[in-house]
Amino acid sequence: MRDMMGLMKQAQDMQKKMAEMQAQLDTLEFEGSAGGGLVKLVMTAKNVLKSVKIDPSLMVQGEEEILEDLVISASNDARNKAERAVQERMAEMTKGLPLPPGMPKLF
Repeated sequence: MRDMMGLMKQAQDMQKKMAEMQAQLDTLEFEGSAGGGLVKLVMTAKNVLKSVKIDPSLMVQGEEEILEDLVISASNDARNKAERAVQERMAEMTKGLPLPPGMPKLF
């Protein structure tokens, strides 16, 4: 019975920590860049695009595909940074808990 109470307490603590982590992640912004910094964008951990900066030298008529590819690359860069940050925080939070392998990735 005491073990069950301990598990319930651990689950409640984990839920509280998860809510706190989510609130922190909502405030974090991640910068992605491509083309040696010619395209930069800022995105939240929830993949909300906050800003895009494009160097004027890329505004060349007939070469729109290059610019499009750079925007996609910068977006992927920011998203990867956000995902790594979430995974690192989850690993930190679940350290020492007897979770099945891969469980933190589910959150």
